[in-house]
Amino acid sequence: MTDPNFWAVLDALMADAEVVVERPAGSAHPRFPDTPYPLDYGSLRGTTSGDGAEIDVFVGHPGARAVTGVVATVDARKRDTELKLLLGCTPGQMQAVQAFLSWPDSFGCVVLPRPTSHPLDHSGRSGQE
Repeated sequence: MTDPNFWAVLDALMADAEVVVERPAGSAHPRFPDTPYPLDYGSLRGTTSGDGAEIDVFVGHPGARAVTGVVATVDARKRDTELKLLLGCTPGQMQAVQAFLSWPDSFGCVVLPRPTSHPLDHSGRSGQE
């Protein structure tokens, strides 16, 4: 269970955030060239994540800004954790991200979908925008 304020604060963060797509869907992972990104992947310009870089995002639909979930990751090799945002993602896209981020014995993740009380239109944008 999540605190509703968690989602409200994420919405406030997204209100003036610039999404920068650095790796389009289908592009190869820089360290694993045989592993393509399942969705557009990038960051929120001007933010800071736990690793000191900008907050990472997976974008389910072009131009999506609604936070539809988050992904908590753990990297045993780097000995760090991180939170990534899912923007305009369907349940199937969330499963694809989870499969992409799950590496046996070294890297794992948990996907936390936003509660269904936050409806999306067909563009992946919330009705609150």
